[in-house]
Amino acid sequence: MKKGKVVVLEERVPKLKQRRRQKVNRRLTAYIVFFFMLILCIIYFQSPLSNVRHIDVRGNQHVSARQIIQASGLTNRTSFWRVKTVQVEQVLESLPEIKQVTVEKQFPNTIVLYIKERRRVAYIEHKQTFFPILENGKILTKNKPKTALSDAPILVNWKAGEDIQEIAAQLAQLPPYILNAISEIHYAPTKYDQYHITVYMNDGFEVSATVQNFAEKMRLYPEIVKQLNPNVKGVVHLEVSNYFKAYDEKKEDGNEKSAR
Repeated sequence: MKKGKVVVLEERVPKLKQRRRQKVNRRLTAYIVFFFMLILCIIYFQSPLSNVRHIDVRGNQHVSARQIIQASGLTNRTSFWRVKTVQVEQVLESLPEIKQVTVEKQFPNTIVLYIKERRRVAYIEHKQTFFPILENGKILTKNKPKTALSDAPILVNWKAGEDIQEIAAQLAQLPPYILNAISEIHYAPTKYDQYHITVYMNDGFEVSATVQNFAEKMRLYPEIVKQLNPNVKGVVHLEVSNYFKAYDEKKEDGNEKSAR
């Protein structure tokens, strides 16, 4: 029978003590680091270091960043970690001009507000002041500009009521390039059509139409104008049938030019 290797216990004791000491030291270091991290976190959360430092507003056009930030309730005294994104979104979406808001928190202390405004589809003039009309038909009576902007047409001879709601709904369906091509929309009812309107375009043409199917008919306008001589101005009729009549033509049916 072979004899096993004899290990002297006294030789192993110093090594065991050293390993034990290293293990205790590592544990103690971990506890100290954790303790200091805990202290730093407490100091951070209880101090202004955790407050919001930057509020970035993006996507707004008509509503100023200052108004949006003020309405949000966020300040440099607001704790970054206590900002409730859903609550801020709901507060801002209650503003008449704002359609949708997305709030993003960017560590360590920046809040980004992504704004989608409701389109301004028209302006209505009253006592030399222009009131914006939103895509949902709401007329803004606050922060109204003294001059109409070029992003939407002016409504002339309209009174607040269902007619404005209807034309706003029609204008909201138009693509921006057509909406921006309209200068003025005059309410001009006739004995045959109480919803008749006269539309003045930025390119010098005039459009005779009716409110009820205005969006559908106006989508045809660009193709119709392409067929016309840009130097011969007149009226593009978009009522029951579509045709063009130059200003200098005699008002006779035989002189009407089809624009289909």
